Amino acid sequence: MTYWSQELHICATVSLLLLVPVIHGWGTDGHLTICRIAQSRLSDAAADAVKHLLPEYASNDLGSLCSWADEVRFRFHWSAPLHYIDTPDDLCSYLYKRDCKDENGVEGRCVAGAVNNYTSQLLTYNSDSGYNLTQALLFLSHFMGDIHQPLHVGFTTDRGGNTIDVHWYTRKQVLHHIWDASIIETAEEQYYNSNVDGLVEAIQKSIRSEWEDLVPKWETCSPNNTVCADIYASEGIKAACDWAYKGVSEGSVLGDDYFKSRLPIVSLRLAQAGVRLAATLNRIFG
Repeated sequence: MTYWSQELHICATVSLLLLVPVIHGWGTDGHLTICRIAQSRLSDAAADAVKHLLPEYASNDLGSLCSWADEVRFRFHWSAPLHYIDTPDDLCSYLYKRDCKDENGVEGRCVAGAVNNYTSQLLTYNSDSGYNLTQALLFLSHFMGDIHQPLHVGFTTDRGGNTIDVHWYTRKQVLHHIWDASIIETAEEQYYNSNVDGLVEAIQKSIRSEWEDLVPKWETCSPNNTVCADIYASEGIKAACDWAYKGVSEGSVLGDDYFKSRLPIVSLRLAQAGVRLAATLNRIFG
């Protein structure tokens, strides 16, 4: 059985969540934010399909399982390369043919390929395809988040900032973790009383106001395409070069200047991911 179609019995998911070590892309709160934004923007048909596909214990809350793909990646080893893309150092560009492959050179095994694949699986919703569409929904929802995290489309040598040691204020971290979690966590502590709901509402408010004119462009995909993963990945490596890597070297101390100038980029990428996940699910389910 291939990694694309490996069967997962959702009834076992609860026990898996308790047993598997956790590594978060965007962090739990980042992924939850994306899925909460997306679920609030679904058409009636898409909302019904998502409710049908979610396991009953999720209580129709996609956000509660938006980090599931991180939580099972060590059990499903085949899925590990699907969370990111390694691009050539310092080129600040992405090309599917060149970059979307795993360490063994297998084409399509990257986050852009995963977004495309699980979109295609979900398009079989009204047919008897044999795919586990609950799994496909959870993977797509998570990978749509990962592809919008700039350092998930980072440089090959430093593994998307995972080998660059820095200090976040006084705490030692790797640069990748700063973008996965630290910027979000610091924003929650400083502005939202350590409450993710405040972060979600703030981004929702920006989507309805300052970004309102940009939303139709975010939602739009190329003609005849349900999802446009290559666009999202190209945006990601540009943001990585312009914001994540810029001014950072081994041992850098990142504090208020970095936090306050990068938080708007993190908020923007979370918003784009949520809007685009909703738009994709609406195109899939009608």
